[in-house]
Amino acid sequence: MANLRAFAMPKWGIEMTEGVVAEWMVAEGVPFKKGDLLALIETDKITNEVEAEADGMFPRLIAQTGGTYAVGELIAVLAGPDEAVSAADVDAFVAGFRPADSKVASKAGGAPPSPAPAPAAPAPVNVAIAADARISPAARAFAEAEGVDISAITGSGPDGRITFQDVQQASLPPVAIGGGTSVDLTPVGEALGDVFASPLAKRLAVQHGVDLTGVTGTGPKGRIGKADVLALVKPVAVEKAAPSAPIAFARPAPGTAEIVKMSPMRKAIAKALSHSKSTIPHFYLRSAVRIDAILGLRAQAKAATGEAPSINDYIVRACALALARHPDVNVQVHGDEIHHFGNADIAVAVATDKGLITPIVKGADTLSVAAISREVKALAEKARTGRLQPDEFQGGSFSVSNLGMFGIDQFDAIINPPQGAILAVGAGTRQPIEIGNALAFATIVQLSLSCDHRAIDGAVGAAFMQTLKGLIEEPALLVG
Repeated sequence: MANLRAFAMPKWGIEMTEGVVAEWMVAEGVPFKKGDLLALIETDKITNEVEAEADGMFPRLIAQTGGTYAVGELIAVLAGPDEAVSAADVDAFVAGFRPADSKVASKAGGAPPSPAPAPAAPAPVNVAIAADARISPAARAFAEAEGVDISAITGSGPDGRITFQDVQQASLPPVAIGGGTSVDLTPVGEALGDVFASPLAKRLAVQHGVDLTGVTGTGPKGRIGKADVLALVKPVAVEKAAPSAPIAFARPAPGTAEIVKMSPMRKAIAKALSHSKSTIPHFYLRSAVRIDAILGLRAQAKAATGEAPSINDYIVRACALALARHPDVNVQVHGDEIHHFGNADIAVAVATDKGLITPIVKGADTLSVAAISREVKALAEKARTGRLQPDEFQGGSFSVSNLGMFGIDQFDAIINPPQGAILAVGAGTRQPIEIGNALAFATIVQLSLSCDHRAIDGAVGAAFMQTLKGLIEEPALLVG
């Protein structure tokens, strides 16, 4: 029987339980080389590129494009690049395969497989693992059975602990580009020296004449990926992506209804917000705030530099400064514990074609409005292209959700757990108000603060809103 191995749904992050095979980047039966792209895997927040860790070939692709599979579930069968594999060999392998976790069940309607360890590439035998090594029991057993050297593995578990999936990934032979089409896989690494970039990124850099020297990528440990290269390509070579907009669905025929399965992101949103509304005692504090001072600052910045931060950037800055003065609002709630934070890590709601995601501006209280503006733009672009890393959208101590650009006057937002509060921002409208016993017009924005009453009392939230209003209405305090 051929030397077949399992290629399983990988795991990124402790909370990941399933993923969607968005696209296979290699055809069944076509050999691939180390470093080639095998598949695009979509999680509840991001899309990850899975690269081949050794030369190989998939005699059978089990997972269907668009199918949802549990972490560890068998999604393809691996073999050597020149290995002769019969259909009977593959059938026998799939039939005899036993998942490491008996609870793993297929979630891709009609897909035949059951969960399994990821493919194992040739590795040294009889590898000794130190008794005090930070590795899970299951990972240790698998590494010893397969002869996997764990010395070069960076654990993805808590405090760097090596997980079963880490060992699986380290023993996989990988995948090629092309979605079934013919692709030129000529090595280009020598043309770029020791640049820390993926093979595909190097090929694109050579193709488009992009110099990667000094470029820090957005991938793990600064690795340059495909998206980083495309971002450097001149507009004449690559058309700039259009700004995100609400996704448009074709209208079903009269008298019919179209059923659309929730994406992993939409399911994650549904789960988190249902839990939030059913378990967190929300209360709401609302205030009308004048933003004419902010509009004046924007006009000055526009005249001086040709560009200016958005109204939302100023509000994020104001929230950060207010949180620094009211640490009892800058919290997360974990069971019967309240976690207080030294910096204001503010999550900013961004709409994508797959749902809402909240990338985090870390240490916003230490950043200027201009720096916050740059950070928000960069994070929003990564969110819309599925390139956010887990640490860029998980956590945070406060959230800001702004629907003013859609003309919404006022709304109440649902708290983003485990955070203790979220600010909802409406549209700016010109209204008559009394100023110094005289009638005048001002641009007013309605703010609504949703608070978790388990951690934040009404007076605490009210004091925060009072400070926030003062910061927004006094420009010197925002830019100081």
